[in-house]
Amino acid sequence: MAASVKPVLYSYFRSSCSWRVRAALVLKGIDYEYRAVHLVKDGGQQLADSYTALNPQAEVPTLEIDGHTLTQSLSIMEYLDETRGPPYLLPKDDPLKRQQVRAVSDCIACGIQPIQNLRVLKYVGDDKKASWGRHWIEHGFNGLEKLLMKTSGKYCVGDEVTMADLCLVPQVYNANRFKVDMSAYPTITRINATLSELDAIKKSHPSQMPDCPPE
Repeated sequence: MAASVKPVLYSYFRSSCSWRVRAALVLKGIDYEYRAVHLVKDGGQQLADSYTALNPQAEVPTLEIDGHTLTQSLSIMEYLDETRGPPYLLPKDDPLKRQQVRAVSDCIACGIQPIQNLRVLKYVGDDKKASWGRHWIEHGFNGLEKLLMKTSGKYCVGDEVTMADLCLVPQVYNANRFKVDMSAYPTITRINATLSELDAIKKSHPSQMPDCPPE
């Protein structure tokens, strides 16, 4: 498949992992086709054989690009950085800043988000899922706030938008859904407010996705 063929992103509007990749594609100016995978409808469309043939873990996002089928949001963003031009999501000439970007990204994508994702909440049950999600986001944000106090400038790491920022915004969106008191996290709140003004964040927002239900 030639690089000129439009990439295809399999996404769910409210998936924070999908949002990261949507924002990266917009930020880099990569036009793509959106294919919705509803994580609840029909028992979970991600569980269909046709989809698990693409993504054996039955998760979103999946990105078809350059003749390849890519999974896992952080590795997808790194692939885009290595195969496409600027703006770069990982600082090119500063190994310390690259480490910091990865540390913040992993803090969110590995330490916070997986504990409150849909399949975990379904296992926890309706009676406990709100308090469970809020507890683990607060637990993660307590450490993330301190980390960002050391690494942040205008954004999560310095003054350029990085992969870490594309992880932060969807996680704050989830925190608001779980009614986390964000006044306890002024650094996170400040960075998120600044990022929320960017076109890449606005255009990739769940409310702008074709599978987002009407209010």
